[in-house]
Amino acid sequence: MAGRLARELAKRCFQVTWLATSASPAPEVVENCPVRAVGVEAWNATERHLGVPYPVLGLSGMRRLIEEVRAAEAVILHDSLYVTSIVTFLAAKALERPLLVVQHIGEVPYRNWALRGLMAMANRCLARTLLASAQQVVFISEVVHAFFHGVRFRRTPIVIFNGVDTGIFRPASNNEKRLARHRFDLPQSAQVALFVGRFVEKKGLRLIRSVAALRPAITWVLAGWGVLDPEAWRLPNVRVIRSLSGEDLAQLYRSSDLFVLPSQGEGFPLVIQEALACGLPVVCGAESATADAAAAPFLLGVDLEVGDGDEVANRLAGAVDHVVGGVDHDDARRRFDFVQTRYSWTLAADRYADVLGDLIAEGA
Repeated sequence: MAGRLARELAKRCFQVTWLATSASPAPEVVENCPVRAVGVEAWNATERHLGVPYPVLGLSGMRRLIEEVRAAEAVILHDSLYVTSIVTFLAAKALERPLLVVQHIGEVPYRNWALRGLMAMANRCLARTLLASAQQVVFISEVVHAFFHGVRFRRTPIVIFNGVDTGIFRPASNNEKRLARHRFDLPQSAQVALFVGRFVEKKGLRLIRSVAALRPAITWVLAGWGVLDPEAWRLPNVRVIRSLSGEDLAQLYRSSDLFVLPSQGEGFPLVIQEALACGLPVVCGAESATADAAAAPFLLGVDLEVGDGDEVANRLAGAVDHVVGGVDHDDARRRFDFVQTRYSWTLAADRYADVLGDLIAEGA
């Protein structure tokens, strides 16, 4: 999302520097879209060992970040709890650069009580302070907006949903679906349920494992990476695919019959919007299903918080059965049309450009 927003702003005559930690290589400059991508070294052992992404910058990384803030007329910050976020916030404040914060998440209900406590304390002490100090806050869903109710913002926050590239993410014809299944070595006749995301606790991987065991006739495809290894489940109906993006990922969506994402604490993940754009019915957590009231008719939400693990798994399996039994392929086009209208990248980027333009003008 950050990369696409950077490219869209560059198309609107902004000179954009996209700075992130170097956990993956910085993308190359795309022709006619001169986004300058900068990777900084960071220590990220918490994600490798705990599944919690929390990169920690060294002194050289901090210096580089401060230099980039100094060179900018305005700063966009994605989320507020990372070390990079805190350093960026302090640099923008010290250098008097207008700061726009895009807040993607609220509370993450980790199973580990220590992680839950740390998250709650960080939101209370860091996130709320940072959001209250930013010149403008953008929330990516109403759920996240509601979580930070009570913060005394400097100006009224706005909700801008993530955009979806509907040129890439679109429904499949029957032939495209057949070819996509052949490419990924998926059975042509079985129902295929897809999960896309990091293989970590908050994405609901343990629930996926339970439901895959309960529904062996469904082929479960898990696309992503992380500290949990679905291949270790040794379930014959589970396939794991790694390192897909763009058109390759869109083909995987188009090979599937439904999308399942039992995650918590995420608001409205982009993968749900991508799945809808590809025409798939979506089963997700109740929180995500209510993140955008307009999308509610296209989502089947499941309460993931009430009951023990077996109860929740059976509830999720029942929702999957309901979707599989009532798939209407004519609905695929309606889902795509909804995404194209509701989550247009053009409209989203225009709103960001207007907000940034106002902030820069006020700071001039």
